[in-house]
Amino acid sequence: MMLRRLFGARRRPRVFCIGRNKTGTTSLARALQDLGYKVGHQPTAELLLHEYAKRNFRPIVEYCRTAEAFQDIPFSLPHTYQILDYAFPGSKFILSIRDDEDEWYRSLIRFHQKRLGVQGRITREHLLNDRYRYKGFVWEANRIVYDTPEDDPYSERLVKEHYLRHNEDVTKYFKFRDNLLVLNLGETGSYQRFCAFLQVEPVYEEFPWLNRSG
Repeated sequence: MMLRRLFGARRRPRVFCIGRNKTGTTSLARALQDLGYKVGHQPTAELLLHEYAKRNFRPIVEYCRTAEAFQDIPFSLPHTYQILDYAFPGSKFILSIRDDEDEWYRSLIRFHQKRLGVQGRITREHLLNDRYRYKGFVWEANRIVYDTPEDDPYSERLVKEHYLRHNEDVTKYFKFRDNLLVLNLGETGSYQRFCAFLQVEPVYEEFPWLNRSG
């Protein structure tokens, strides 16, 4: 106790949730909060998307000094995890996944349809007129994240390829490391694996299921 008072408690590793959106990232954030982690302010992080597009990672690194755990954009995008692995040695990374790319894509589309109030195909005009963060932000994000035609912003083939490529690139990068956990939150025992990876005691039996899209 005396040493802790003199030198302070040992800082625990930062945790970066780097799975693509709609893989349980909101549930991960809640689980981390309930374990006592300070989770980064998501709106602030999302507005760093344009710095990410320019591959200017300095503001993202600086933002990561404000908390202990992070999820969603820009952490769920290609390349960010590599920069953060270098900037914060010893950090832990969690790649959340779904059962397959088809399940993930259906969840992604359902979520955006529900939020946009669209029953059918999502168009450029829907995204341009959406007011999430500010009018047009969702369209800008779509252009930055996905290499899809403007008249088909959620091209099933291309968006699924993006998801698979991201997961493959992450697992290859961490292949010979022990600081990556690949996690399907829907699998039995996933919360216990999550806690074991973080070396913390569980506070409940399974993950809270938040932001569910159906």
